[in-house]
Amino acid sequence: MKILKFDEINKTDWENLVERSSVATWFQTSSAYSFYRTISFFEPFCFGVESDGRVNGVIVGFVLKDRNPLKNFFSRRAIVYGGPLLADDIEDKELAFLLTTCRKALKKKAIYLEFRNLNDYSRWKPFSASYGFQYQPHYDIHINTSSMDVVNENMGKSRKRDIRVSMRDGASIITDPTLAQVREFYVILKNLYETKVRTPLFPLEFFEKLYEIEDSGSLLVQYEGKIVGGMVCVGMPGVAVYEMYVCGMDGVYKNIFPSEVATYAGLKFAAENGYPKFDMMGAGAPDDGGYGVRDFKLKFGGELLELGRVIAIYEPLMYRIGKIAVKIMKIRPRLPFE
Repeated sequence: MKILKFDEINKTDWENLVERSSVATWFQTSSAYSFYRTISFFEPFCFGVESDGRVNGVIVGFVLKDRNPLKNFFSRRAIVYGGPLLADDIEDKELAFLLTTCRKALKKKAIYLEFRNLNDYSRWKPFSASYGFQYQPHYDIHINTSSMDVVNENMGKSRKRDIRVSMRDGASIITDPTLAQVREFYVILKNLYETKVRTPLFPLEFFEKLYEIEDSGSLLVQYEGKIVGGMVCVGMPGVAVYEMYVCGMDGVYKNIFPSEVATYAGLKFAAENGYPKFDMMGAGAPDDGGYGVRDFKLKFGGELLELGRVIAIYEPLMYRIGKIAVKIMKIRPRLPFE
């Protein structure tokens, strides 16, 4: 049994693991790692575990680096979107070796390591306190996109009405936008994060690089010649479309509901292109009592799943300071000069 780095993993073996794993996501493919390598503020990492000549587990993620040295010191974190890629028959000792190696390798680079699960990992024991991990409840929403009939049947009446009215009154969906249009969308998204979400958003570079890769898509909403909303997503054929970002200029134009139209565009794209599932990539923690985003997402007919996040905290004090800082960002009034 041995640990392999990215360049040491046989790519055919990796692809075979993706095919046979029930917890495979796009974020654990070699394509995802290659994409991470193009981002200047990511420090990507990759670990695989091989036993008897067979690759049974892979972890792909990145350490997020802020260009500001002070901010970077207080916010450095290692993120694994999707959770690890595992063979269904991986042995606990193999998984423990993989997780332990990953956790130790990142100890001096991050305040914490977080696995943001998009599938159910409850069957695997090494994700436990005895291996240095903490489980935190967190919701996700999966939508059945096996056909448009299923999508339309499950969607709430109010969502159908908003979409129908928006399209009737002039909103349109752009499935193949230009880079300039994606940049227009980014301005809307950035404004949303600065005024309402109040958490950091990746710089424009992330979206420009994502635009270039084959697995990604930008589905934008246009009204009166302007971009008024949209969605950025990635897809894994035969598995799922993953909604990374969605937003719109809601409430600005009469009878135009850009966020609803953008989400519908993603569901339609998935159903018409053979993706059986649409993954909304998060719906908050159970104790987020007033989580309006969750309510918005659920009206599209998805299944609410508690898949959790798994965290290894290297610096508890710094981690607590960071959590407090995020809460302050979310509740403090926005200053006129910001």
